[in-house]
Amino acid sequence: MSEHRRKPPQPQGGGRAAARRGQPQAGPSAGRREAPRDVTGSPSDPYGPGGEESPFGSRADARRATQRGNTGGRRRAADGAGHGGSGGGGGRRGGPQGPGGPGRGRGRAPEPDKKRIIDYPRAGRYGAARWVPSWKLVTGLFIGFTGSLVVAAGVGYALVGIPDIGKTAKAQNNVYYWADGSEMVATGGETNRQIIGYAAIPKEMRWAVMSAENKTFETDSGVDPMGIARAFVNMAKGGQTQGGSTITQQYVKNAMLEDQSQTVSRKLKELFVSIKVGAKVPKEDIMAGYLNSAYYGRNAYGIQAAAHAYFDKDATKLNPSECAFLAAVLKGATYYDPAGAPSIDPVNATQDKNRKRAEERWRWILDEEVKDGRLDAATRAKYTKFPAIQSPRSNAALSGQVGYLVDLVNSYLVNNSDKTGITETKLRQGGLQIHTTFDRKKVDALKAAVQKVQKANIKPKLRPKTDKYVQFGGASVNPDSGAIEAIYGGVDATKHFTDNADQTGAQVGSTFKPFVLAAAMSWGVRDPDGDPTQAQDERTVVSPKSLYSGKNKLKIKDFDGTDWTDDKGQEWLQTNDGGQSLNPPTYQIDLREAMRESVNSAYVQLGMDVGLDKVKDSVLRAGIKESSLASSRFPSFSLGTSSPSAIRMAGAYATFAASGKQRDPYSVEKVTSKDGTVFQHDKIAKVVEAFTPKVADNVTDVLKTVVEKGTGTNAQLPGREVAGKTGTTDGNKSAWFVGYTPQLSTAIGMYRLDDDETKKNRKFLEMYGTGGEETIHGASFPSQIWRDYMKVALKGEKAEPFPVPEEIGTVINEAPSPTPTPSATESATESPSPTPSATLTSPSPTPTETCRKFDFRCNNNDNGGTDTGGTDTGGTDTGGTDTGGTDTGGVTTSPSATTSTGSNRGNGNGNGSLFGGSG
Repeated sequence: MSEHRRKPPQPQGGGRAAARRGQPQAGPSAGRREAPRDVTGSPSDPYGPGGEESPFGSRADARRATQRGNTGGRRRAADGAGHGGSGGGGGRRGGPQGPGGPGRGRGRAPEPDKKRIIDYPRAGRYGAARWVPSWKLVTGLFIGFTGSLVVAAGVGYALVGIPDIGKTAKAQNNVYYWADGSEMVATGGETNRQIIGYAAIPKEMRWAVMSAENKTFETDSGVDPMGIARAFVNMAKGGQTQGGSTITQQYVKNAMLEDQSQTVSRKLKELFVSIKVGAKVPKEDIMAGYLNSAYYGRNAYGIQAAAHAYFDKDATKLNPSECAFLAAVLKGATYYDPAGAPSIDPVNATQDKNRKRAEERWRWILDEEVKDGRLDAATRAKYTKFPAIQSPRSNAALSGQVGYLVDLVNSYLVNNSDKTGITETKLRQGGLQIHTTFDRKKVDALKAAVQKVQKANIKPKLRPKTDKYVQFGGASVNPDSGAIEAIYGGVDATKHFTDNADQTGAQVGSTFKPFVLAAAMSWGVRDPDGDPTQAQDERTVVSPKSLYSGKNKLKIKDFDGTDWTDDKGQEWLQTNDGGQSLNPPTYQIDLREAMRESVNSAYVQLGMDVGLDKVKDSVLRAGIKESSLASSRFPSFSLGTSSPSAIRMAGAYATFAASGKQRDPYSVEKVTSKDGTVFQHDKIAKVVEAFTPKVADNVTDVLKTVVEKGTGTNAQLPGREVAGKTGTTDGNKSAWFVGYTPQLSTAIGMYRLDDDETKKNRKFLEMYGTGGEETIHGASFPSQIWRDYMKVALKGEKAEPFPVPEEIGTVINEAPSPTPTPSATESATESPSPTPSATLTSPSPTPTETCRKFDFRCNNNDNGGTDTGGTDTGGTDTGGTDTGGTDTGGVTTSPSATTSTGSNRGNGNGNGSLFGGSG
């Protein structure tokens, strides 16, 4: 750069900025630069004259020092002059400079001389420090907030009153209506409550409750702050709210039944009431009020009613062990009543699970009383055996079938609370008008049909070894809606407490075969040369004309033609009912005839060809609950080793009646209260196409032949088309008939089961000789009940035909499959009948032979075939030996009868009911 264009050095005395302002400089060091950098000849030389170092080194250092300084930088000078740096006062505006020379401040802070009531953001602070409140501000806010809470609490405390447990803890009745709108029964309110005084309550009961629920009851203030905090946190998270954890809080909750809403305002009100009750009400009155208002299950409110419900005695006579049990029940009768509550929770509230829970808590409470010094060890040692508890009793209004109907409705509402909005607590509060689907005429007709058979045939006093413990269950479902129109739950809901329509545990036998056929016509059989997981287009849809083997003791093969073996490597020989082989010497039989005669071998092999996974899928699609199904790993699955309820079986067959449209069975049309409609079924109703109309209508057409000239001829209704299937299980322990017309589907089950519902591991008993008959089949008493009932139930309704089915599928197995070659394990003494006959008619030359009733092997009336019912020979025999010959659940080379080991029989613990209970 040329010399003449170089910027001349600034004059001494402060530079141009100072000159413009006309202000004196503070000395040589006050200026920003002494001389240009290049004058010194070295860029590292200091700016000051004579090489004197600047106190900050560089402009960046100066700026940082300015920001840290106490006299300049961003702090505004008191005289309003400008912003000065820490190295020299002053700023860009007029006015005297600070002692360190001019600076370059960056921002403004609030005027320190302006007083604010709340100094926030804080004056005189910079950056994040401006937003940090002072201790004065924090203290003031805390005092103000605390004071506001104290005032609010004082107002709340003053406004609430002390509840009168005798006046406020009154739940209302629920009113149940028949489908036609007429009243069925009003129940559910606190009709079973008796108030007793504090002196009449055993001290052992008070001790048990305190040790179990509130150890500090006698000394606390009545509230548990931590419990309240947990309740609020849980409610804020959207979880289930928790109740008060002290006896005082629970007493208040019971007294406030008119408002059980789970809201913050309601919880606050309960808190204030609890505080006031704890301060004003004597502990004796609180304890008596709590024990007199608490719900103990079995419709018993209060200690006196509970003592009678469980022990049939007055509360004053309860011993320490019985008191400990009642204290355990207070935790929740649904899960601690040893009788169980399968209608509410069929999975977790079974008798076995409830009893186990009750015993554990009963034992724990007694031990806690000893630890708390309320019970001496010597007295505790007397009670090592769980107290004897009587079976539950219902009030007279729930006798007969009404109790079963009410239980079914309640379980439907509670188990579907996410859709109905009705919890167990809300149901118990009452005040609901519940409109059911039950047709009174049909309920009465079903009851009458069962009683007719019982009265004429079942003689427990005459034949105690064969006729005692015989039970029936039944249900009717409307195919067009899924509405449950009638059930038969047992002799009397106040005497027999299990609803046989909704839970039995009894296997359904060959009534499962239609699901196998539906699977074969929906997915088809697998290609023997293909992969086991073949796609739909690699399978062959089956026609009802397809051919299978009707041979007894048939060796079952896997789909690829290899012999099927179980986990132990044992083969499976499938027997037919009575050890009969059909159509010798070829044993060739089509699927329609095999259904008509209920031939096990044909349908077990068909199930293997289709795949038991597809059979299971077919069952589930039809509406059966998976929890009621036996293992589908074994061939016997196709023979009905599962245990669905009568309701579910009626609903599943209704799917066929509705041309494949599946609707879940339901029992409530709508629920209303004083506030309006609470629940409306048609708003949640769903229709699913389980099967195509072609498949469903072909299944129906095949089942028509069962009633027309097969094992189900006893169920014929003159002038009406009927489709149905018989079912009989291994050991003759249960028998079924499930059938339908286009308007109504009905399932009837019969079995023997020890009626003592307090026993563990109740077993199904054989029915050989029951009712004076050699054996019981689905074609006997169940079909007779079905027929008598349906005649009345359909009276006045127009007879409707079933849809004409379209042709479906391919005729497979032109030669019988598997091969009819006798198995090597078959007895050499077995030989085919000299006269091939699909109907197995009697060898009598004339029809004048005297036949026993329901003996369909004796063909006086030319009924068309043997009532095999679909004997389940493949499942585990739970009560005896396999009477069908070789053990078909995993056979050995010996054809002798053995106990079945191959398949489980499905659980009988209440897991297959309509709403999750056992079927």
